[in-house]
Amino acid sequence: MSLHRQDHTVGGLTIAGHRERGPGSAVVCVHGAGVSSRELLPLIEVLGERHDAWAIDLPGYGASGKPERPLTLPALADMVAAWVEAAGLERPCLLGASFGCQVVVDAAVRHPQAAASLVLAGPTVDPHGRSLWRLAGQWLRNSRGESPHMTPLNIADYRDAGLRGVLAAFGESIRDRVEDKLPLVTVPALVLRGDRDRMVPQPWAEEVARLLPYGRLVVMDGLAHMTPYRDPRGVAQRVEDFLSEVAA
Repeated sequence: MSLHRQDHTVGGLTIAGHRERGPGSAVVCVHGAGVSSRELLPLIEVLGERHDAWAIDLPGYGASGKPERPLTLPALADMVAAWVEAAGLERPCLLGASFGCQVVVDAAVRHPQAAASLVLAGPTVDPHGRSLWRLAGQWLRNSRGESPHMTPLNIADYRDAGLRGVLAAFGESIRDRVEDKLPLVTVPALVLRGDRDRMVPQPWAEEVARLLPYGRLVVMDGLAHMTPYRDPRGVAQRVEDFLSEVAA
């Protein structure tokens, strides 16, 4: 297997895709606020052993094209749904990480044809932490439990996005009332949380799973917020178990 780049043009913008083409159904991974798919590539490599695994860079981030102004969350979700169609994928599993969870939930609610299932890894934002200062505090507390190897990736991502893009993404994350959309998700959904995640409290993860009509929660031991980067094989196994159950 070899991870390779495969881009598509959506709405006049280049959407960078990183693909590990395995034999099974498609899984499309969407990154968090202000960053890119760099943090998801270790997961893609493992998922690609069994699935047609993708990680895309949202417009304005990573290697994708830059719009004139940062896109709103609904516009990002529209781009994900349009990218799925442009890539010729038939209702893949959409896997969101952090803010990416909010994007794929919005996409699944307003574009039912875009996804057959969802995986929400570290779903933000806890309604009780819906302020920039509180979110920043959670991020700082959580950072102690993340891999130090993520730091250069984050620096590169923030440089690519620029201050305006980073702040815009976090602003969209805070304003989005994802709790109002979760009951409208009509596909099976897996919620993943690291038990040391300081950005997603356990009660909020439980509430996310409860609000989803077909939701379930799995808590992974010893991990902070970015479970796909810290334990890609463990996350891939839980995704595989989930998709096997959905298929059955």
